[in-house]
Amino acid sequence: MKVLNKEELQIAEGVLLKHLPKSFKVYGFLYGINRNKPSTLEVLVDTWPDFKVIICRPDPMNKHALELRRKVTYYSMDEQILRKVLTEENALDWSTYFLLGGFDFSHAPMLKQVSSDRKVNNKCYTLVHLLYLPDSSHLLTPTVDSELESRISTLNLSHVDLVNKTWKFGGNEQGYNNIKNLISNFPSCCITNGQGQPVSWILVYDYCAMGILYTLPEHRGKGYAKVLVSTMAKRLHDEGYPVYCFIEEDNLVSYRLFKSLGFIEEPSYRAAWFEFNF
Repeated sequence: MKVLNKEELQIAEGVLLKHLPKSFKVYGFLYGINRNKPSTLEVLVDTWPDFKVIICRPDPMNKHALELRRKVTYYSMDEQILRKVLTEENALDWSTYFLLGGFDFSHAPMLKQVSSDRKVNNKCYTLVHLLYLPDSSHLLTPTVDSELESRISTLNLSHVDLVNKTWKFGGNEQGYNNIKNLISNFPSCCITNGQGQPVSWILVYDYCAMGILYTLPEHRGKGYAKVLVSTMAKRLHDEGYPVYCFIEEDNLVSYRLFKSLGFIEEPSYRAAWFEFNF
């Protein structure tokens, strides 16, 4: 295994671009890292420069990585090489808890076998659809009147607590720090009320996927989510970001929303999040 340096990370980003949509999550991490977004990850490959497996894992030299949930992700072009890496190399720290996110669900049997051989427990955290926008011509933009357009804004640090409290995976200090990082360093979009407070919003994760879409209950049914998704998608595309999202399989409302705006899906592909050593 080899840990990539700054120059190699830029080369790897170009390689992963050719493997979209399945490489989106690792590509998104590298996209952010290569544009100087804060990161607590290190990136390693099985061989260089012709790698078949690329892994993002917490950087043991980064003190902030210890404060966050241990998140790992990878992209693999060869399951046998992936199995070898996970079995014979020290690619992952199997002695502690970690959350493996956004991996190809077809690898689940192999991952379960490898973890079982190591006597490490595992469970499926969530199974998701990967939706993406190949280019801006696919985007179907809803009509927005001037009054609503005047209320489209961006989130700032005074909104961290509100977003964290309403986030499905937030509500604690770890969530607060995560949201603070995202609002500070990545694009966000919101619709405000008459007092300038957000009533609906969407953020971008540190792997550059759109997410944390939420509308306060008393403001639902007004089409705010559709406006936010289309506004954010256009902005991301204009700024060169990848435009994609992960949607949990049971979230049919969001799935239909993104599909209605022109997002497409690789029909044979599912992504998953697994917990190990929980």
